[in-house]
Amino acid sequence: MATERRKAVLLFGAPGVGKGTQGRILGQIPGFFHLSSGDVFRSIDIESPEGQEIYKYSSRGELVPDDLSIRIWKQGLDARATLSMYKPRKDILILDGIPRNIQQAKILEQHIDVLKVLHLTCSDEEEMIHRIRHRAIRENRADDANETVIRRRFEIYREESALVLSCYPEEIVAHIDAIGSPAGVLLACLEQLVPVQDALFRGE
Repeated sequence: MATERRKAVLLFGAPGVGKGTQGRILGQIPGFFHLSSGDVFRSIDIESPEGQEIYKYSSRGELVPDDLSIRIWKQGLDARATLSMYKPRKDILILDGIPRNIQQAKILEQHIDVLKVLHLTCSDEEEMIHRIRHRAIRENRADDANETVIRRRFEIYREESALVLSCYPEEIVAHIDAIGSPAGVLLACLEQLVPVQDALFRGE
C-alpha cells in the first residue's frame, strides 16, 4: 500500500541564513507545522546506536548518510503525528535541513509533495558564520561552536546541498533575501505562502 505523501514547503539556504528562525515563526501559524531535521537529530539519545552514529558525522561537520537521515526524519515525523502535534490532513509541513542533497530529494519524493521552496539567500558568508557562532553560545550547541566545522558545512553546502534546488520546478522556487530584520524576511515568506495555504483551504 502506497504511503500518502504529505504536503510540504521547503525552507532552503546555507547554514546560518535563518531557516530555523523563520520555520519556528511560521510553525506558530495554524495550518503550518515546522519540523527541523536538526531538532529531530538533536532530540535523539546520544547514547543510542543511532545517536552515536549521528554524532560521529556531525562532530566533523559532515552530512549524516542519506538512508539514516531519512529514516530518523520519518520516525520523528510519525512520532509527532501520533502525538497529534502534527495533523497530516490539515497541516502543511514547513521543513528545514532536509533534503540536503539530490539523493535525499529523490528519496523524499515518496513521502512529501513539495508545494513551495523558499530559498533564503545571503551573499555575506562571514555574517552567517558570525550568526552561527553567536547561536552556539546562546543555545549551547556544540555542533555550531567550532569554526573549522562550520566552514566545512559551508563547503558541503556549496558542493552538494545547493544542487538540490535543481530538483524542483523553477515556478515553485522563490528566492528571498535573508539579510534584514526577521519580520521583513517573514513578510517576504508569507507573500509566497499565503496563496499556497489559500489554495489548500479551497481544495484546489
